[in-house]
Amino acid sequence: MALTSDEVRHVALLARLAMKPEELESYRSQLDDILRYFQMLETIQTDGVPPTNQSVTNHTVMREDKVEPGLDKEDVLANAPRREGDYFRIKAVLE
Repeated sequence: MALTSDEVRHVALLARLAMKPEELESYRSQLDDILRYFQMLETIQTDGVPPTNQSVTNHTVMREDKVEPGLDKEDVLANAPRREGDYFRIKAVLE
């Protein structure tokens, strides 16, 4: 089932896409190809295949939180262009 130009315009309208007239045929062809691939997927036999929500086993890649000592104040402020006491001195951001 080939898409018509009117159907492509309608899809573009629903998706709120601006489409130039010269782009219409290109988009029609691309959307037609996509729909043809979905038709091919409908022919795949999936009887007996259990549904899954993940294709791979999930595992956390985050490390455990552990308390560690912070950096030394003098080491942190050693390369500060300007400092005021134990703080970084920066230009005013707001008036």
